[in-house]
Amino acid sequence: MSKTIRMTTAQALVKFLDNQYVSVDGKEIKFVEGFFTIFGHGIAVGLGEALDTDPGQLRVLQGRNEQGMCHTAIAFAKQNQRRRIIPCASSVGPGAANMVTACATATVNNIPLLVFPADTFASRQPDPVLQQLEQSSSLATTTNDAFKPVCRYWDRITRPEMIMSALINAMRVLTDPAETGACCISLCQDVEGESFDYPEYFFKKRVHKITRPVAVEEELDEIADIIAEAKKPIVIVGGGVRYSDAGETVEKFCEEFKIPFGESQAGKSACKSSHPYCLGGIGVTGTYASNVIAKDADVVIAIGTRLSDFTTSSKWLFKRENVKFVTINNSRFHAYKMDASMAVGDAKVTVEALTEKLREKQYVSQYRNEITDAKKKWDEEMVRLGSIQYTGDDFEPIIKARDPRTIPEFVRLTNGTITQTAALAAIRRVIDEDATIITAGGSLPSCMQRMWTTDKRGGYHAEYGYSCMGYEVAATLGVKFAEPENEVYCVVGDSSFQMLHSEIMTIMQERQKVNILIFDNCGFGCINNLEMNHGIGSLATEYRYTDGKKPTGDLIPVDYAKIGEGYGLKTYTCRTIAELEDALKDAKSQEIACLFDLKVIPKTMSDGYESWWNVGLADTSEKASVKEAWGRVMEGRNAARKY
Repeated sequence: MSKTIRMTTAQALVKFLDNQYVSVDGKEIKFVEGFFTIFGHGIAVGLGEALDTDPGQLRVLQGRNEQGMCHTAIAFAKQNQRRRIIPCASSVGPGAANMVTACATATVNNIPLLVFPADTFASRQPDPVLQQLEQSSSLATTTNDAFKPVCRYWDRITRPEMIMSALINAMRVLTDPAETGACCISLCQDVEGESFDYPEYFFKKRVHKITRPVAVEEELDEIADIIAEAKKPIVIVGGGVRYSDAGETVEKFCEEFKIPFGESQAGKSACKSSHPYCLGGIGVTGTYASNVIAKDADVVIAIGTRLSDFTTSSKWLFKRENVKFVTINNSRFHAYKMDASMAVGDAKVTVEALTEKLREKQYVSQYRNEITDAKKKWDEEMVRLGSIQYTGDDFEPIIKARDPRTIPEFVRLTNGTITQTAALAAIRRVIDEDATIITAGGSLPSCMQRMWTTDKRGGYHAEYGYSCMGYEVAATLGVKFAEPENEVYCVVGDSSFQMLHSEIMTIMQERQKVNILIFDNCGFGCINNLEMNHGIGSLATEYRYTDGKKPTGDLIPVDYAKIGEGYGLKTYTCRTIAELEDALKDAKSQEIACLFDLKVIPKTMSDGYESWWNVGLADTSEKASVKEAWGRVMEGRNAARKY
């Protein structure tokens, strides 16, 4: 008989997690950093007792919003190349439901996130317990069933001994590069405190090996043959390149065979922006250079990308007749997309193996001046974007479709004369080269994917798989936890900031120096563009007082610096580029978190370059402007690939 230890379910959970490690390329890393939690009655005296009595080496972190603390954990895992995690625990009911969005965010982006929502009583004796959701069709249904469609693994603990198989299976998923995402282990609150004689070997140190499987020879031969026939191929660098540490490998591959590469949001900064074959972002939010080269490509080599509609421009981007697709991905599911010929395996070792095969074939692409010409034209456009200034009443912004009241009213109310593209150029000029920048939903990721440059691997941190507004502020803390020695900046729109910024208090509590740059343009700027460019009026996307039926009155200005002051941050209000640059320089000497309130003129974000996006516009409308836009939508759909 093996020795046993009598412990509660919660105590066993904590002890197990404290002994989990991963091994990558022979390097061993402690996998679990700590626990993020917001204690409620469903978890405070169960898991709370375990963390209070003996947390081992695990940190205990206090969140302010369950979704926010999970965003911090997601960012921490992402910036650690998915090799370290911070599990998150909540109370039953509303606390649990708040984590559902974050779990979807993690799963879509293939980022490991482990959550422990409290649940109802397994005994059902006090039912309906406080915060319990009841379904008359089944007493077994609780709020936590909502996690099932957004998680890679889901379990409910109704007996203490169940925690053993549940945790081991969660680790299986969390440490699998092809399957990782959110894992939910629901804890019935009475079972948290119930004891079991756990075998000692359950708590032994476990090292989960993150391996590098190379694609099989048959797949490698097939894709090598396809590429060898290509005259003008293009590589798409996806997030899988980043998490595989394959950036340098891909750069060498592109150098040897003279193949240019574009970047997805997740793949950006896996390779260096200064690389001669780097074309920048690709797709709907891509650069001119990437998209014009992609249109004429005869073979598309997609490495570690799930080929979302923004990356492929809704399958419209690749115009060459009989264009072929090759995928390298550790997920067979993603590898099958675009009717591609696939090589299923780790990005780094599979690209290395492919390099050998193409070298044997003495392959080189047949580009002449196309790459340098496209890059030169984009460099000129970058200079133009970075120098756009407000010129007064005659100012014409980049985005033409707008309410004619908006810009004059905004300038009068805020005295702000910053343009969005010039602000991003200024930020890039002033902040350190090794700083990490964070972005998520809104127009900023569009501008950032086009305009941001960095040679720091992992220096660009975007959540755009789920485009989850409210990610940015919390993510700034997660990235800072991962990179305590570096400056960390998030660029966040005013709408996204309003959605979720509660982890500012956690930033202050943990005494972390981060930088939060709020781009205030009085509304949901990118969605205002979307609706107005498709013939719809400026409806409920600008911050305006209501007339009783619609928000169509005057603009509503907000002083975001005062919000930051209330939390104790060092704050700056920036109305000109000069004020922004001075504030950024001063913030470098600060030891507390800094918040920048940038008054950014609406409609001054960048626009699309050689791209198209499929949207579900009304095909029947009384408005001529909508009918005209519908015609353009149909043109795009007819030109796009069908699958």
